[in-house]
Amino acid sequence: MDLPTTRPPELNVTATDGYQNATVQRSCVDPDLWEALTNSQPIFLGVVAVLGIVLNAFVLLVFCLHKKTCTVAEIYLSNLAAADFLLASCLIFWVVNIANDFNWPFGVPMCKMVNAGIKMNAYSSIYFLVLVSIDRYVALVHPMSHGRMRRPKYAKLGCLLVWVFSLFLSTPTLVFRAVKYVPQFGVTACIFDFPSRTVMLLCDVMLISFSFLIPITIISFCTVKIIQALSKRSIERFNAEKSEQKATTLVLVVLVAFLVCWLPFHIITFLDVLIKAGVMRGCQLEAGVDISSQLFDYLAFFNSIINPVLYVIVGKNFRKKAREVCKQWPVSSMTTSSTRSNTSATLRTFT
Repeated sequence: MDLPTTRPPELNVTATDGYQNATVQRSCVDPDLWEALTNSQPIFLGVVAVLGIVLNAFVLLVFCLHKKTCTVAEIYLSNLAAADFLLASCLIFWVVNIANDFNWPFGVPMCKMVNAGIKMNAYSSIYFLVLVSIDRYVALVHPMSHGRMRRPKYAKLGCLLVWVFSLFLSTPTLVFRAVKYVPQFGVTACIFDFPSRTVMLLCDVMLISFSFLIPITIISFCTVKIIQALSKRSIERFNAEKSEQKATTLVLVVLVAFLVCWLPFHIITFLDVLIKAGVMRGCQLEAGVDISSQLFDYLAFFNSIINPVLYVIVGKNFRKKAREVCKQWPVSSMTTSSTRSNTSATLRTFT
C-alpha cells in the first residue's frame, strides 16, 4: 500500500524506494482517474466519519441508558459499535489532512495515535465478531455443558482482552508512523517510514494473518456448527428458544456484512504483499492493485456505518430497547416539569 495521493489512511511507503514506486504506478493509470479518486476521498470519508459517529453513538447510548443489563451478545455488539465509533472519529483527522493537501497539521503524536486507532478497528472489530460467534456457538451447540461461560463478567473480560490485544497488534503503526517531508509530492505527510522492505512485508503479513486468516477460521467453524444446530432443532424447541434465534440471526447478518466489506480488502492486501515481495510484477498490475486498494479501503470503512443500520433493521430486541430509551426522555422531562410546578405551588402556599 504505497502513496501517491489517494490512500491517506494506509500511506505505506518505505524510507528508501516507496516514493519512486508510487510515481511509477501513477504513470500507468489515466490521470483523470487518479484525480477522481483524490477528489472523492474527502467527501466519502467525511460522510463515513459523520454517519459513523452519529449512528454508533446512538447504538452505544441505547445499550448504556437502557434500564435492563446487556446480554452477553449485546456486550460484544456494543464494543463493536465502540470500535466503529473509534474508526469514524479517527477519519475526521484524515478528512482535514486531505483538505490540507496531505500536509499533516496535527503533529507526530497525533499521526501515530490516529492511525493506530484506525488499525485497532481492523483488529478489534473482527475479534469482537469472534467472541460473538463463540457465544452463539456455546448458546446453541452446547447450551447445557458450557452455560457458565456465557456470563456478563466473562464477556466484559473478553472485550478488555480484545482491546489490549488490538493495541498490541497496532504497535508497528505507533513505531513506524512519522511526519516527514516528501519532496516528490511537495508535502509534509503522515506516512509509514519503514526501515526496510522486509519489515514492511512482515507488518502486512501480520495484518492479513491476525486480522483475517486466524479469526475467520474460528468464525467459519462456529458458523457451520450454529447452522447445523439450528437445522436439527424441532419446532417446539426452536420456539422455546426464540430469543436465542433472534440474536443468532442478527449476529449472522452482521458477519455477512463484515465479510462483504472486508474480504476484498484482505484479498487485495495479499496481492499487494506479493507485488512488494517481487512474486508478481508489472506496471499495469501494480496500478490496478493500487486503485482497487483505494476502493476496497472505502468499502471496509463503510462497514462502520452498516452495523448500526443492521441493528435497527434486523435486531428486534434492539429496536425495542431503542423505543424504551426514547420514551424515558419525555417522561423524565415531564417529571421534572411536574416537580417544578409542585415546588412552585408549595412555595406560594408558604409566602
